[in-house]
Amino acid sequence: MAEQHIASAFDRDLEAIQAKIMKMGGLVEAAILDAAQSLDTRDEELAEKVRAGDKAIDALEEMINEDAARLIALRAPTAGDLRIVLSVMKISANLERIGDYAKNMAKRTSILSQMSQIAGSNAALRRMAREVNEMLKDALDSYIQRDVAKAQDVIARDADVDQMYNALFREFLTFMMEDPRNITACMHLHFMAKNTERMGDHVTSIAEQVVYLVTGDAPEDRPKQDVTSTDRTLAPS
Repeated sequence: MAEQHIASAFDRDLEAIQAKIMKMGGLVEAAILDAAQSLDTRDEELAEKVRAGDKAIDALEEMINEDAARLIALRAPTAGDLRIVLSVMKISANLERIGDYAKNMAKRTSILSQMSQIAGSNAALRRMAREVNEMLKDALDSYIQRDVAKAQDVIARDADVDQMYNALFREFLTFMMEDPRNITACMHLHFMAKNTERMGDHVTSIAEQVVYLVTGDAPEDRPKQDVTSTDRTLAPS
């Protein structure tokens, strides 16, 4: 009877932590889309909302870590339950990093709003952000549903985000070579594209945590599709 009571208490505590994870995920999803929209519409107020909202994301991560540490100390979870708690902590850490990247994107909106627009770049970045956002929704759903197939689908889709980044990188190089006046704007846009690509990596890490949680096996290493650091035609000489 005592063991059943402890188990039910663990489940209640874990449900409370998972509720915070989903709340954190919702805030991060909004930050991704709002950061991209603020660039597309040159909305500095929306960009400021993203920057200010990052504090709430950070606070939730801190609460989740504290709750998880308390859960481990008080409930002494078994190996399987401990894996769940550790996965929750890793997922919240990835969400916090995604929020940081969204904040960094929003910081550049006020700078870029004072510059001439680079044709097509804002819409391309918004498409890329939308894809990362959809991946994040599916990754969080796969966690709640313990759906390995959905998690593996998210992992596979990261290659599409990498390809979007590679295409944008090449476009920015072309714009900079055609007109040196584009260099500053393109550099800021490149950093935003790279931030979005890194968001995709962290979303993929969340999906990998789901695979590990359900199967006990870590997914195989993925070859990165970001060629900008290895392709000699793209890297600076």
